[in-house]
Amino acid sequence: MTGKRYFQVKQFIRFFALVSIAFLFLTATAFAEKVTFVKEYNYNASDLDSKVSSRTIALEQVKRLLLEELGTYLISETEVKNFKLTKDQITTYSAGVVSAEVVDEKWDGKTYYLKAKVSADPAEVIKSLQNIVNDKQKSKELEDIRKKAAEFSKEIERLKKELEIAKADTKKPAHKADEKKIKQYNEAVKGLSATDWAQRGYEAVILGKYKDALNAFNKAIELNPQDAEAYAGRGLAYVESGNYQQAINDYNKTIQLNPQFAGAYYKRGVAYSELGKYQEAISDFTNAIELNPQLADAYFYRGGAYDKLGNHQQLIEDFKIAAKLGKKAARYFLKKKGIGW
Repeated sequence: MTGKRYFQVKQFIRFFALVSIAFLFLTATAFAEKVTFVKEYNYNASDLDSKVSSRTIALEQVKRLLLEELGTYLISETEVKNFKLTKDQITTYSAGVVSAEVVDEKWDGKTYYLKAKVSADPAEVIKSLQNIVNDKQKSKELEDIRKKAAEFSKEIERLKKELEIAKADTKKPAHKADEKKIKQYNEAVKGLSATDWAQRGYEAVILGKYKDALNAFNKAIELNPQDAEAYAGRGLAYVESGNYQQAINDYNKTIQLNPQFAGAYYKRGVAYSELGKYQEAISDFTNAIELNPQLADAYFYRGGAYDKLGNHQQLIEDFKIAAKLGKKAARYFLKKKGIGW
C-alpha cells in the first residue's frame, strides 16, 4: 500500500496541473494573436569596453526595456492582475517564459546599437506565469537571477564611473588599484553575460527544451564557474529530463558553493527519491526545511519518502504541514482521507 500511496502523490501533482491548465484555458480564449514589442538601445562604450562587453551590456538593457513594456501590457490588458503580483515580479517571471529576439545590431567602435523584439501570446504567458507562481522554488530562482543581473549592472556602472574619474585626474599616475578595478569590471561583465545564459536556461526548462537548457547552463558555468545558481539550474534540467545522477552531481557542486541553498537540497532530495534512495532524500528534504521552513514542497516530498519506507504516520504529519503552507495536492490527499490540517 505504501507504494500506491507514493504513486498517488505524483497523480495529485498531475491532476492539479491539469486543473490549472483547464482553468487558464478559459481565460486564454480572449486572446487570438500574439503581441509584439520592439525596443532599441544605444550603448556608448568607454575605453574599458570591447565589442563583446558593449553587446552584453546593451542586450541586458534592451531586454529590461522589453520585459517592462510586456509587464505593463499584461497588467493593463489581461487577467494577470488577479495574480496579485507586482510589476517587478511580472517582469522577472516573464523573463523565464519569453525571449528577446535581436533583429538588428551595429558596432562602430564607439557605440553599440541593438534593436530587439519580444513576441508572445498573452494567454500562454499568463499560463506560464501561473505555473511559476505556484512553484515557489522556481520563482525564487528567477528572482535570484534577476537580482544578480541588477547587481552586476550596478557594479559595472560604479566601476566605469570610478575609472573615468581616475583617468580624468591627469596629476594622478596609474596605480595598481586601477588595474584591480579594470579586472573587476571585466569580471562583472562576464558575470552579467553568465546570468543572461542562466536566464535562457530556465526559460528552456520551463518550455521543456532540456537540451537547449543544458547548453545555456553550460555556457553560464563556463563564464562563471563559481555561480551556484547556474549549477542548480543545470541540475534542474537534468531532473526534468530524468538524468537524476547528473542532477545529484550538480546539486553537490551547488551546495559546495552555497551551503545555505535550500532549493538545492530539496531538488537533490527529489533526485534521490526518483532513484529509490529514500533515506538520502529524507535527509536532504530535512536540510531544506531547516533552511527554509516555508518550503511546502519539501514537506510534501519528505512525506512521500517516509511513506515509501513504511512510515505512513510521518506522511500524514508532513502532509498536514504542507497543506497549511498551501500545497493543494497535500490538501486534496488529506481531505480524501477525511483528515484535517
